[in-house]
This record gives sequence, structure tokens and C-alpha cells, in this order.
Amino acid sequence: MDIEILYFDGCPTYQTAEQTLREIIAGEGITAYVGLVAVNTDEDAQRLKFPGSPTIRVDGQDLFPTPERQDYRLGCRMYATPEGLKGSPTAKMLREAISRT
Repeated sequence: MDIEILYFDGCPTYQTAEQTLREIIAGEGITAYVGLVAVNTDEDAQRLKFPGSPTIRVDGQDLFPTPERQDYRLGCRMYATPEGLKGSPTAKMLREAISRT
């Protein structure tokens, strides 16, 4: 399994997503490569179809797909969690999304 965390410098939540993801992988005994992909220009965001930081992709597919759009830019991504909008998915959300891949 190949996992990428797309982020931009200055994003305050991508490290939380990375830590939670690594804990889940270790706890579930999943063999996976986790790489960080810096997206630091609007041109990179457009090329990568980057919906915001952090974006987590498994084998190239967004774990939490968003609708296609014409314009992609740098920005923070929000996730609808049971506790409200947060800058990173919860451990339960990540675990369930990974199990569907």
C-alpha cells in the first residue's frame, strides 16, 4: 500500500494526520509506505488536484474524495467529524477509510 499525505508548508494539521495514520498502520499491522508530498504553489495544487492540506491518498486515490472543480489552490482542508469540523480526520475515520481500500 502506498500512502501519500499532501500538505503545504505552514499547515498546522498535516502532522496530526500523519501521526494518527502511522499509529493506525502500526496498530493494524498494515504494510505501507507513507510519504509526504509538499504542495507549495498554486500551480502544484492545480497539477495535483489538491483539495487542501492535509489530503491523504492511498495508491493515488483520495481517502475522502471531494467533487471535481476547475480551480485548485493552496489552503487548509476541513473534515466533517462527529465532533464538528476539524483540520484532520479522526482515527476512526481513517481506520474505516483504509479498510475500504
